[in-house]
Amino acid sequence: MSPPADILVIQTAFLGDVILTLPLVQRLKKEFPASSVDVLVVPASAGLLRGHPDIRSVIEFDKRGGESGPRGLLRVARRLRETGYDCAVVPHRSIRSALLALLARIPVRIGFHKSAGRFLWSSRVRYDPGTHEILRNLALLAPLGISASGMEPPRLYPSATEKSIVDELLRGLGTPGSRRLVSMAPGTVWNTKRWPEEGYAGVAGELVRAGRGVVLVGGPADTALCARIRAAAGGAGILDASGRLSLLGSAELIGRTGVLVCNDSAPLHLAGAMGVRVVSIFGATVPAFGFGPIGATDTVVETAGLSCRPCSIHGGEECPIGTFECMHSIEPGRVFDAVMNG
Repeated sequence: MSPPADILVIQTAFLGDVILTLPLVQRLKKEFPASSVDVLVVPASAGLLRGHPDIRSVIEFDKRGGESGPRGLLRVARRLRETGYDCAVVPHRSIRSALLALLARIPVRIGFHKSAGRFLWSSRVRYDPGTHEILRNLALLAPLGISASGMEPPRLYPSATEKSIVDELLRGLGTPGSRRLVSMAPGTVWNTKRWPEEGYAGVAGELVRAGRGVVLVGGPADTALCARIRAAAGGAGILDASGRLSLLGSAELIGRTGVLVCNDSAPLHLAGAMGVRVVSIFGATVPAFGFGPIGATDTVVETAGLSCRPCSIHGGEECPIGTFECMHSIEPGRVFDAVMNG
């Protein structure tokens, strides 16, 4: 088929899912340079895509707020119809995303065969649970004649303003950025994916004693957690930047460090997009689900051999058997060694 003129990518899932959709967007623009690519996301993810050269417009869909329910869906669909999209590529597997593409009267609608709205697609692509999410998403381009071969990292584009803000923050550690700095992102929305704060505090303290600076990264919901970690680690040599930066600002800050320590959460993918080595701690989930780090020098720290693991694809509020052994059995020394020896 000839390249579509106007393409809509729909991904209204979590922040990490949006980041892992960017290689699809980037490949679309590379293969169809004359086409325009717009991306529809929830408001919480929109700022992350600002300034991306392969995206014409970022469209917000407040599906849990002012645009929730059938009436909200219809309002958004009417807005999309005004653009007259030729093609929708939809990694998100909900019935709502499929309905939106249909109601927007987009003639070519491509989604996974396991999507809740698979009967609404004009082309269905097999969802392969045994490969990485980036490659799964790239497979959606096959009906457009685009090969899914090659693991392509996502890319993000912090602005000059965000870079200046990070410069100012890092002056507190005596440097605007250094490969000897270690960033830590201890937060996650799922409790069973969060390594205990005592572990992060232990590693942070050891890193400072080893001559490394430590930067704590997170959103407003992580400020209390990061404050406790900094206090428990002694404070000196540790900068707490949680709640002080935009999404792209956090990406820029991570990009100034040599390695990120994090859970199985969105910052893992921010680091991948900024070309930063990752030490990621997995508990309830496993990298085999397709959401692990992709860098050649990245490290996953996990407890192998537990019959109860994995217990969920997303994680949960509490350990189903009450032990949380998958995380409690990971000693700070293992994480420290992974940082220092990578």
